Amino acid sequence: MPSKYSVSLEKIIKSEGYNIIYMPMEPSEILVSTMEVYRPSLILATEDKNFSAERIQFIGNSETIFLSGVTDEKRNAGIERLMSKSPKALIFSVKCTEEHIGWFMSYAEKYQVPLLQSNDETSFATSSLVSYLNVELCERETRHGVLVEVSGEGILIMGDSGVGKSENVVELIKRGHRLVADDAVEIRKVSKKTLVGSAPDNIRHFIELRGVGIIDARRLFGMGAVKPTSKIDLVVELEPWDETKAYERMGINDETIDILGIKVPLCTVPVSPGRNLAIIIEVAAINNRQKKMGYNSAKELLYSLGMLEENENNEDSLDIWHT
Repeated sequence: MPSKYSVSLEKIIKSEGYNIIYMPMEPSEILVSTMEVYRPSLILATEDKNFSAERIQFIGNSETIFLSGVTDEKRNAGIERLMSKSPKALIFSVKCTEEHIGWFMSYAEKYQVPLLQSNDETSFATSSLVSYLNVELCERETRHGVLVEVSGEGILIMGDSGVGKSENVVELIKRGHRLVADDAVEIRKVSKKTLVGSAPDNIRHFIELRGVGIIDARRLFGMGAVKPTSKIDLVVELEPWDETKAYERMGINDETIDILGIKVPLCTVPVSPGRNLAIIIEVAAINNRQKKMGYNSAKELLYSLGMLEENENNEDSLDIWHT
């Protein structure tokens, strides 16, 4: 399925380590916009009405064995039928020989189709490329906030400007946790259940502290203080304390926030003088991990007080945490 995003063939070659056999133009000018790849066995044998030229094509053992077993006339007709569709690129597996690649060379030049060769067998090369395209072409958005990894949990800290997001991140870094992004978080939906956040390239590792200015967390605290990407497991919303608002005290209600169609656990933390928010965020991260593993301390307490039935306490109602 075509994506509204695209990735250049140049980036794909660099990421996957493909060898260039034939390139009709600069690979940076060839854009791929679909996550799907294709094995063109059918079109090599006969007409394929479902063939999509937007997909990258893989040539492996199945295709070369078939082409070796037919007459030269049928082989040439099948290859021309494929190449005349002008697919984005053909990638040969590591087991394809020079003879196999030679069958395609004149047609690649005729129809201006890039030819590449992988250093892996077809199954490994295909799965690796699909994983890469899923990340590069997935749905995404940018949100104002801070993303940190706390005790292995990806915590997206959100709130109005000046509420103290960046200051708390510095405290978390000093406590041994890692910064992913400050101020702007690029969020990608890499699967139906998983969100991954990162920082824009131009502001990666930088933190803005009011009264101090811009600091480079990597240089100031070391490489162990930063991380390029992280899953988003929990959203912590910081807001000024509102005396008229009833804040969650038991944690029995599972709040969520919708990000790119995925419900992410949400924890709203009121900000007031004297509260150590870094420690609160740290505890929220560990508590979230416990909930994902099936233990809810609030339900355990209510059960021990006789305020919750045993089947309610043991009920597996934590599906929203498995993201």
